[in-house]
Amino acid sequence: MTQDRTPDRTAPDATAAEQDRREEELLGRVLRSFDGCADPRLRELMRALVRHLHAFLREVRLTEDEWWKAIEFLTRTGHVTDDRRQEFVLLSDTLGASMQTITINNRAHRDATEATVFGPFFVDGAPRIELGGDIGGGAPGEPCWVEGTVRDTAGAPVPGARVDVWEADADGRYDVQYGDDRTAGRAHLFTGPDGDYRFWAVTPTPYPIPDDGPVGAMLAAVGRSPMRASHLHFRVSAPGHRTLVTHIFVRGDALLDADTVFGVRESLVKDFERLPAGTPTPDGRAVDGTWSRTGFDIVLAPAGA
Repeated sequence: MTQDRTPDRTAPDATAAEQDRREEELLGRVLRSFDGCADPRLRELMRALVRHLHAFLREVRLTEDEWWKAIEFLTRTGHVTDDRRQEFVLLSDTLGASMQTITINNRAHRDATEATVFGPFFVDGAPRIELGGDIGGGAPGEPCWVEGTVRDTAGAPVPGARVDVWEADADGRYDVQYGDDRTAGRAHLFTGPDGDYRFWAVTPTPYPIPDDGPVGAMLAAVGRSPMRASHLHFRVSAPGHRTLVTHIFVRGDALLDADTVFGVRESLVKDFERLPAGTPTPDGRAVDGTWSRTGFDIVLAPAGA
């Protein structure tokens, strides 16, 4: 009797079905493990995280070697992070997760100014300056006069609003990146009775995010630049209003369409006018060389909007 060697064409389908059953069964067990969580929001978050994580693993058919490399990457990210450098924020920024979270949580409201990424270089306790003061603190760079108003969505001025500002210097570095105790390129001030503000800074320039760590290695591996478009950071807060974290960007910057943390919004791109040496300044300050100026009128959404 001759053995039938006709291929069993049902076997691959049966094997695939069994594989799918095992993966689904595991997912179900993990999801049920959160049934006893007393916090409904935490339970929702953990279940959604597990569903999306398992969907990713199954879609790309992650290998064990790739899984281990991911664990090593996150471990290195943790080792680099300290009280002066937040590598996990950089990772979130470069994956667009920071901007997406900001977009979700800062809902469009009338003509309120758009929010953008906070970044890893904000520092609590920046010195206070008076209106027209200088945030530079000796930071190298071309002087830049910044002025504007803070208003609500009804057009009324917001006096006494706190305006925190910080930026990199002309060498593309924030004060905290120098490893000493300098404070430069950052300060806070309060708006005047008409919601007006003004200060001296340095003209923003492009710079790379810290790329000597695991996030920089990731960007290099995928062929992406670590460069950020030129910008100046703002955080504006006032009672009864939604706190705004945003930047302004320099019109004409070649990196506007390639900002590595996806922070550019068209509404935040501003003209920075460069003025020749000897041009009188708004406050009569003597400037040795060229200087620039820009305006940024800010509109705050109401709290809870």
